[in-house]
Amino acid sequence: MASNKDLVAAYDFCLTLAKSHYENFPVASVLLPKRLRKPIAVIYAFARTADDFADEGQFNRAERIANLQSYHKNLTDIEHRKYTGTDPIFIALDDVITQFQLPIYLFNDLLSAFMQDVVKKRYQTMEDVLDYCQRSANPVGRLLLHLNGQPTQQQLSESDAICTSLQLINFYQDILQDKVENDRIYIPQQMLAEAGLTEDDITSTNSRKLAPLLRHLFQQTMDTMNEGVELGNAIQGRLGWEIRAMTLGGIETLNILMAQNDDNIFSRPRLTRTTQLKVLLFSLSKNYLKRH
Repeated sequence: MASNKDLVAAYDFCLTLAKSHYENFPVASVLLPKRLRKPIAVIYAFARTADDFADEGQFNRAERIANLQSYHKNLTDIEHRKYTGTDPIFIALDDVITQFQLPIYLFNDLLSAFMQDVVKKRYQTMEDVLDYCQRSANPVGRLLLHLNGQPTQQQLSESDAICTSLQLINFYQDILQDKVENDRIYIPQQMLAEAGLTEDDITSTNSRKLAPLLRHLFQQTMDTMNEGVELGNAIQGRLGWEIRAMTLGGIETLNILMAQNDDNIFSRPRLTRTTQLKVLLFSLSKNYLKRH
């Protein structure tokens, strides 16, 4: 068991890492309840570093897999209450998992998705993509709910809908970047073929050919997001506000994607500061979608 000094240092390490790498995960959000900021930073530190093993740096495939397997071993040690390592992320994570009784399988699901990123570059069907989202995105929302208490099955399902939608929106914002930088395509091969397209049609010079398929995917994603919009109303306090803001931010981004013309449908939407402020203000109310 880590000493109190080591535990404090471990939490500080995770907070610093989370704030320096902050992206879409709500680590630095002022909306979050203060009591949840440290444990959320620890979860983020775990997910961020594991994701980097899969995608960043100069590691070869074998090294990436070995690094992720070492994370899996640390999780197994935590599960059996015998972690004795010195990694600050796992010192803090051991404490968070124990304190909040978090399901270990959610962390292992994240690792399985990162491992998949190392070895899988194409997805044949939409079901394959959604299976990936179930492990790469949905665990994050479920962990947030478990940190807050005992979620109902309906709340977990609504969280899954939001997280899957946010993951898909992220894919659709980065179609060209994923293909060029990582040779990774999340548009299902089956859907491309049915539309008479190939992955070679994903080019920066002609997005019109792909536009009808993307608009279909955008609408599917909006339908999925709508299945989760009530979650933010069901969760009390600042966390509910956070969830409403994330949901509305995703909807706003998706609306921008849908509004882009066919020639610019690959452009990455940017929410202006004014729009971000409106999202925060509208999400104050539990009638946030009606007001928006």
